[in-house]
Amino acid sequence: PLDNEEETAAAKCTQPCLGESLSISDLECSLCIRMFFEPVTTPCGHTFCKECLERCLDHRPNCPLCKQSLREYLKAGRYSPTVLLQDIMVATFPTQLAERRELHRAEMAELSNLTKNIPIFVCTMSFPGIPCPLHVFEPRYRLMIRRCQESGSRRFGMCIYENGKSFADYGCMLEIRQVELLADGRSLVDTIGRQRFRVLSRGHRDGYHTADIEYLEDKKVSGEELQELQCLHESTYRLAQRFCEHGDLTSRHILMQHGPLPEKEEDIQASADGPTWCWWLTSILPLDPSYQLNLLSCTSLRARLSQLQHILTALLQQPP
Repeated sequence: PLDNEEETAAAKCTQPCLGESLSISDLECSLCIRMFFEPVTTPCGHTFCKECLERCLDHRPNCPLCKQSLREYLKAGRYSPTVLLQDIMVATFPTQLAERRELHRAEMAELSNLTKNIPIFVCTMSFPGIPCPLHVFEPRYRLMIRRCQESGSRRFGMCIYENGKSFADYGCMLEIRQVELLADGRSLVDTIGRQRFRVLSRGHRDGYHTADIEYLEDKKVSGEELQELQCLHESTYRLAQRFCEHGDLTSRHILMQHGPLPEKEEDIQASADGPTWCWWLTSILPLDPSYQLNLLSCTSLRARLSQLQHILTALLQQPP
């Protein structure tokens, strides 16, 4: 009889090497026709790249191949990697796997650029420093939010729709703070406004809008001009306090929803976007979105404060 070592040697002779019995095409995702990247296997036994499967499930909760329902799988929200397949790829095609990883890394690097081809959510007005809760259900925006998280940027642009254009020329970057995934793939996304921007050019990527942008900054002033600006800032803030204390039902409802008027900042020129309380006020005042857009695109704090003062004075003169 053969001893253990001879048995192993005999088995090696009769079993063909994995690399000889497999070809690259055996390890291709049927959706992207590329080598599997982060392969996951569905309960019905079909394997896809994690990203490819997620994109299919954005549209309908069925297996892309056999159409079996994957509602429960989607509800669980966990895609465990197919470890055996990953080990086989590492053992048989390490070079091609390294190339596939590098390609994915390059795609992620491109997605994390924050001035070129940034994703644009066309929906509502958003402002620097102000929370903007979103309910995400459209497949294109599900994909967009997931990419913002996976690329590590956690940021995208928010613009409103404008007649004759796909979206307005000015917007605000939003930063994702938290995502609550719902059982059917929709999500509640908690974001906060960051920098304002101007759109330089428009584009598309996989169904959603993109843009090349430049960030806006308020013009800084000094000397006598700064003293005048500080006086204007003080008087406008006092008007804002009066408006918030006005006490009618509407303003009480606003304060319940949006919280109290933010504190005054010590240095009114510290931020490129000016004092946050101005944006809080802009977001709660009964203004037409086109007027809000006008305030968002303005890079003079003096002009912005003057407009707010004018609006507040008119509102405070109205009978309750």
